[in-house]
Amino acid sequence: MAVVREFTLPDLGEGLTEAQVVRWLVAVGDVVAVDQPVVEVETAKAMVEVPCPYGGVVTARFGDEGTELPVGAPLLTVAVGETATAPDAGAAEEGSGNVLVGYGTQAPAAGRRRRVRPQARPAASAPAPAAPAPAPEPEAADEARAVAVISPLVRRLARERGVDLGRLHGSGPDGLILRSDVEQAAAAGHGEHPGHPEPSGHVVRAVPSAAAPSAARPAARTGRRTTAGRKNTDGLRVPLRGARGVVAEKLSRSRREIPDATCWVDADATELLAARHAMNASGGAKVSLLALLARICTAALAKYPELNATVDTEAHEIVRLPDVHLGFAAQTDRGLVVPVVRDAHARNAVELSVEMARLTEAARAGKISPAELTGGTFTLNNYGVFGVDGSTPIINHPEAAMLGVGRITPKPWVHQGELAVRQVVQLSFTFDHRVCDGGTAGGFLRYVADCVEQPAVLLRTV
Repeated sequence: MAVVREFTLPDLGEGLTEAQVVRWLVAVGDVVAVDQPVVEVETAKAMVEVPCPYGGVVTARFGDEGTELPVGAPLLTVAVGETATAPDAGAAEEGSGNVLVGYGTQAPAAGRRRRVRPQARPAASAPAPAAPAPAPEPEAADEARAVAVISPLVRRLARERGVDLGRLHGSGPDGLILRSDVEQAAAAGHGEHPGHPEPSGHVVRAVPSAAAPSAARPAARTGRRTTAGRKNTDGLRVPLRGARGVVAEKLSRSRREIPDATCWVDADATELLAARHAMNASGGAKVSLLALLARICTAALAKYPELNATVDTEAHEIVRLPDVHLGFAAQTDRGLVVPVVRDAHARNAVELSVEMARLTEAARAGKISPAELTGGTFTLNNYGVFGVDGSTPIINHPEAAMLGVGRITPKPWVHQGELAVRQVVQLSFTFDHRVCDGGTAGGFLRYVADCVEQPAVLLRTV
C-alpha cells in the first residue's frame, strides 16, 4: 500500500528563512527518483535546485512560480510504497537526507519522526490535468522560443516590466536575451499598456497620494499589485526583499555598527599591467588583473594582520583571524554579489585567477551556493569596471576592511622626474576604526600602492 510523504522546503542554511519558487521541474503525476531535483528556487543568495528525498509519484505541488515560501512550508507530496511505481521506491521510505544539490548528504537526525499520511490529499488539492494546448500563434511561438533560452531571472524581470519577450532580439551570444535587453525595452516604452494585468512575480505597488481617498489605501496595504509600467505621478513601491533586501540590511547594519573611515591614494599601475602582460605571454594559464590585485591584498594582510579581523561586540573583543577568505564583488543579473575565495592567502596568482573565474561564472549562472557567498574576512571591490575613478566602499559586515579599486586610465604623471602619460589608478581603503588606527590603515594602503607601482615588491613576501 502506498503512503504519501510530504516534502517541505528544507533548511537552506546561512540564516536563510525563505525562498521563491522560480520553476517547477516536475508535474503532478510524474514519477520521481530519490534525490531528483523537483523545483528551482531563488534565495536571497543564490539560485538552487532542490532535490526530493523520496522516490514515487508526485500527488500535489504547493506554491506557484513566483511564490515565496518559508522554510518548512510544504513543497510537494509523493506517494511511495508498493503501489507507487518509482525508481528506488524502497529507499524512498526513509528518504536520502539530501537537502540541496551541491550541499552534500545530511543524515536524518536520530529519532526524528517523519510525517506519514495514511492517504493522499483530496483530489481537490492537486491541480487538474491541463487540457491539450492549442497550436501557438506565431507571436506566442516566438515568445516560447525566447523564454526557452533566457534565465528565469530575466523571464521574471520581463513579467514585472510587462515586456513581450517574443518581440525582443537578444544582444547576447546566438541572440540570447539579457537583462539589459529587457531593461532597455521597458525604458523605451515597450512594456505593458496601462490597465493590462501584471503577470505573477514581485509585487510592485503604487504609492497612494496623501490627498487620495482613504478607500484607496487598503489595496496598497494588502499588496494589491499595480502594473510596473503604468504611469503614476505618485511613484512606485518596489518591495525591498530577496537579494536586494539582504544587501540593504547588511549595508545598513554596517553603517549602524561600524565606525568606518576611508583613505585613498593614486598609484601608477603601468608596471603592474606590464607584469601581467609578461606573465600571460609566457604561456600557461592566464592571470586576470583582479587576481593580481587579490594577491597583493593577501600579501598586505600578511604584513598588517590587524585588518583581517572582526569585532565581537558582545564580548568586547577584536578577533584576528588566521586565514584570509577573500571576497570580491561580481556583477550579475541578480545584482552585485560577493563570492568568497577560501584560503586565498595560500594561493598564488594563477590559482586565484582560476578560482575567481569559477566563482564568477557560477554566480552569473545563478548556480553559486550560499556557502560560497559567506564567510569572507576581507573584500576586494573593483568598481573600476563601471568606468569610475573612485568610490567610498562600505565595509562588508562583519569584516573590518575593504579595498576599492577604480578604473586604470592614462593620466599625466611625474615619472623619474619627468612628466609622462602613465596608467593611473585610484585606490580607496575603508576600515573599521575599532580594529586599528590610521597609521596601520595608511601603511596597508601604501604597501598595496607600492606593489601596484612596483610588482617586484611582492617578491619580498613570496
